[in-house]
Amino acid sequence: MNSPEIVIQGKKKDLGGFFVSRLLPTVQKRSVGPFIFLDHMGPLLVSQKHKLDVRPHPHIGLSTVTYLFSGAGLHRDSIGSEQIIVPGDINWMTAGHGIVHSERTPQSILESPEETYLHGIQFWVGLPKDQEETNPSFIHYPSKDLPEFTVQGNLQCKLLMGEFLNYTSPVKASSRIFFVDFQALADATESLRFAEKEMAIMCIEGELKVNEQVVAPDSMIVLDTKSVSALTFTKGTRFIALGGEPFPEPRYMWWNFVSSRKERIRQAAEDWKNQSMGKVPTETEFIPLPNDPLP
Repeated sequence: MNSPEIVIQGKKKDLGGFFVSRLLPTVQKRSVGPFIFLDHMGPLLVSQKHKLDVRPHPHIGLSTVTYLFSGAGLHRDSIGSEQIIVPGDINWMTAGHGIVHSERTPQSILESPEETYLHGIQFWVGLPKDQEETNPSFIHYPSKDLPEFTVQGNLQCKLLMGEFLNYTSPVKASSRIFFVDFQALADATESLRFAEKEMAIMCIEGELKVNEQVVAPDSMIVLDTKSVSALTFTKGTRFIALGGEPFPEPRYMWWNFVSSRKERIRQAAEDWKNQSMGKVPTETEFIPLPNDPLP
């Protein structure tokens, strides 16, 4: 029996003066394929007061994926990685048994006399059960290495993960995954079929209908992938499609920790409380544990 399509509206979250819109997890849908978390950042006019300024914090059992439409960010982590990300790049950080990282606005952006808007998305991708305790790692994929092509002259596509229309992304993932950035070159309707078991389409900006259902900016529709998806859009509309294979067992999430075992999350919380998960070089601040009850 086919499942009904679900429309999810992003909910605003204040990350210390920097607002994001959270689309996953929600009551309606906890995950889409291996994607267990999705924040839409900005667009935000960057200033000394409003900027990306996330102090060092830990993760276990997941990979974080950062992708920008505009602006820039600076990633640092406890395994020694330091990387600026600009639009079109992918930053893929695998936490495994534990990593600590920070995310900042580069000083060059703050000192520039030109206005800069930060706009992008960040995902968490769960790890397969047998890889949850893998060693942490970080890989940067520059924009030039990610396939770009058009669909019928109406859609500019950038394939960030997985396979689509005979193209393959070089991004290495631990499970079947799919992520494409679409930009409309003209007013049109296109019918697309996705091979993934679970799929969703999120509107970033512009006017979009999916199977006659309006998908407003900052909202996402979870698809019934048994049928062809008819997408109607106006020129300049931007949207992303994401999905993949769901995990056979549940994932528990508390703060920045994800695991198939509740006791592992409790252990990670104790490790962070004791500051035994590592340090980010050159950073002295950190985000303390929240007061939320542990699972």
